[in-house]
Amino acid sequence: VQLQAFGRGLVQAWGFLRLSCGASRIMFSAYDMAWYRQAPGKDRELVASITSGGETTYENSVKGRFTIFRDNYADAVYLQMNNLKPEDTAVYYCSTVDRGRKRWGQGTLVTVSS
Repeated sequence: VQLQAFGRGLVQAWGFLRLSCGASRIMFSAYDMAWYRQAPGKDRELVASITSGGETTYENSVKGRFTIFRDNYADAVYLQMNNLKPEDTAVYYCSTVDRGRKRWGQGTLVTVSS
Protein backbone atom coordinates (compact mmCIF):
# COMPACT_ATOMS: atom_id res chain seq x y z
CA VAL A 1 0.00 0.00 0.00
CA GLN A 2 1.18 3.48 -0.81
CA LEU A 3 -0.59 6.57 0.45
CA GLN A 4 0.48 10.05 -0.54
CA ALA A 5 -1.15 13.16 0.87
CA PHE A 6 -1.26 16.60 -0.69
CA GLY A 7 -2.57 19.97 0.33
CA ARG A 8 -0.31 21.35 3.02
CA GLY A 9 -0.76 25.01 3.65
CA LEU A 10 -0.86 28.07 5.83
CA VAL A 11 -4.31 29.57 6.11
CA GLN A 12 -5.93 32.20 8.26
CA ALA A 13 -8.61 31.38 10.80
CA TRP A 14 -12.04 30.89 9.20
CA GLY A 15 -10.32 29.95 5.95
CA PHE A 16 -10.56 26.67 4.10
CA LEU A 17 -8.27 24.02 2.71
CA ARG A 18 -8.73 20.69 0.96
CA LEU A 19 -6.41 17.79 1.58
CA SER A 20 -6.17 14.91 -0.83
CA CYS A 21 -4.63 11.48 -0.50
CA GLY A 22 -3.90 9.17 -3.38
CA ALA A 23 -3.67 5.44 -2.84
CA SER A 24 -1.91 2.86 -4.93
CA ARG A 25 -1.27 -0.87 -4.85
CA ILE A 26 -4.66 -1.59 -3.31
CA MET A 27 -8.17 -2.14 -4.58
CA PHE A 28 -9.07 1.26 -3.23
CA SER A 29 -12.84 0.96 -3.44
CA ALA A 30 -12.80 -1.94 -0.97
CA TYR A 31 -10.92 -0.08 1.74
CA ASP A 32 -12.12 2.09 4.58
CA MET A 33 -10.11 5.30 4.72
CA ALA A 34 -9.42 7.86 7.41
CA TRP A 35 -7.71 11.12 8.19
CA TYR A 36 -5.80 11.58 11.43
CA ARG A 37 -3.92 14.56 12.78
CA GLN A 38 -1.20 15.17 15.28
CA ALA A 39 -0.74 18.57 16.85
CA PRO A 40 2.55 19.54 18.50
CA GLY A 41 2.89 17.83 21.85
CA LYS A 42 -0.31 15.82 21.43
CA ASP A 43 -1.22 12.31 20.48
CA ARG A 44 -2.38 11.46 17.01
CA GLU A 45 -6.17 11.56 16.80
CA LEU A 46 -8.78 10.38 14.36
CA VAL A 47 -10.37 13.30 12.53
CA ALA A 48 -12.71 11.61 10.07
CA SER A 49 -13.29 8.26 8.46
CA ILE A 50 -15.19 6.90 5.51
CA THR A 51 -16.08 3.30 4.87
CA SER A 52 -15.90 1.56 1.54
CA GLY A 53 -19.65 2.06 1.37
CA GLY A 54 -19.40 5.78 1.99
CA GLU A 55 -20.45 6.01 5.63
CA THR A 56 -18.65 8.77 7.47
CA THR A 57 -17.72 9.60 11.04
CA TYR A 58 -16.16 12.73 12.49
CA GLU A 59 -14.36 13.80 15.62
CA ASN A 60 -16.63 16.09 17.58
CA SER A 61 -14.59 19.27 17.19
CA VAL A 62 -14.69 19.11 13.37
CA LYS A 63 -18.33 18.14 12.87
CA GLY A 64 -20.05 20.62 10.61
CA ARG A 65 -16.72 22.07 9.45
CA PHE A 66 -14.88 19.16 7.84
CA THR A 67 -16.11 16.77 5.18
CA ILE A 68 -14.44 13.54 4.17
CA PHE A 69 -15.26 12.10 0.78
CA ARG A 70 -13.77 9.68 -1.68
CA ASP A 71 -13.46 9.20 -5.41
CA ASN A 72 -13.06 5.53 -6.17
CA TYR A 73 -12.29 6.23 -9.82
CA ALA A 74 -9.34 8.39 -8.83
CA ASP A 75 -8.31 6.12 -5.91
CA ALA A 76 -8.34 9.15 -3.68
CA VAL A 77 -9.79 10.36 -0.42
CA TYR A 78 -10.25 14.00 0.45
CA LEU A 79 -10.73 16.15 3.51
CA GLN A 80 -12.48 19.44 2.92
CA MET A 81 -11.77 21.71 5.87
CA ASN A 82 -13.85 24.85 6.29
CA ASN A 83 -13.97 27.48 9.02
CA LEU A 84 -10.52 26.47 10.15
CA LYS A 85 -9.41 27.34 13.66
CA PRO A 86 -5.91 27.73 15.09
CA GLU A 87 -6.48 24.55 17.09
CA ASP A 88 -6.75 22.66 13.79
CA THR A 89 -3.04 23.24 13.28
CA ALA A 90 -1.44 19.82 12.96
CA VAL A 91 0.19 17.35 10.67
CA TYR A 92 -2.57 15.47 8.88
CA TYR A 93 -2.21 11.85 7.84
CA CYS A 94 -4.34 9.68 5.63
CA SER A 95 -4.60 6.09 6.70
CA THR A 96 -6.07 2.72 5.97
CA VAL A 97 -5.79 -0.81 7.27
CA ASP A 98 -4.29 -3.37 4.94
CA ARG A 99 -3.93 -7.02 5.91
CA GLY A 100 -4.44 -6.17 9.55
CA ARG A 101 -1.87 -3.40 9.68
CA LYS A 102 -2.37 0.33 9.88
CA ARG A 103 -0.85 2.11 6.90
CA TRP A 104 0.03 5.79 6.88
CA GLY A 105 0.70 8.45 4.33
CA GLN A 106 3.64 10.75 4.84
CA GLY A 107 1.69 13.52 6.57
CA THR A 108 0.97 17.03 5.45
CA LEU A 109 1.28 20.14 7.60
CA VAL A 110 -1.68 22.44 8.04
CA THR A 111 -1.07 25.68 9.91
CA VAL A 112 -3.96 27.96 10.84
CA SER A 113 -3.03 31.46 11.95
CA SER A 114 -5.24 33.53 14.19
